[in-house]
Amino acid sequence: METSHSISIEQCKRITATAIDSVDAFSDKQIILSYPAGRIVVAGSGMKIVNFSKSGGSFAATGDITSVRYLSKGMGLKGKLFK
Repeated sequence: METSHSISIEQCKRITATAIDSVDAFSDKQIILSYPAGRIVVAGSGMKIVNFSKSGGSFAATGDITSVRYLSKGMGLKGKLFK
């Protein structure tokens, strides 16, 4: 069964997401999340995680959000070169 994923950004100040597996890294400038299809990189300034539930998959953070990038699962260039 595939988990439905959603993401919402409110006025570039708050981000919420569902179906999040883990928070892989975080600082006040960047948060890296894992979800079933890959990773999500949230960039900005003054970033703070206000909610994360591993069991429920919910995530929320505040700050000045400047970008959100999705990175799909799979082998990156380094992985392909050095099998």
